Amino acid sequence: MISNTKQVLKLQNKNQKRVPKGHLAVYVGDCSMEMKRHVVPISCLSHPAFQGLLNLAEEEFGFHPFTGGLTIPCKEETFFHVIRYQMESS
Repeated sequence: MISNTKQVLKLQNKNQKRVPKGHLAVYVGDCSMEMKRHVVPISCLSHPAFQGLLNLAEEEFGFHPFTGGLTIPCKEETFFHVIRYQMESS
């Protein structure tokens, strides 16, 4: 199931310089790895599991408006689990 989530995100991210309407770009990775850009639906913002990731980002980086993108400090696998959970519960 994680591979399906990765495929969905890859399709959304493939060759996208712009973020489509109804989506947002997030940068995912922990401090020891390079951040990877993913484009996700804005519906993610209201999901409790995704909000947990946003809380981690706030704790790690604080709130600094317009610093170049929403950065989520977690392993990519964790991010995929959260997105997959949201897709299954929708």
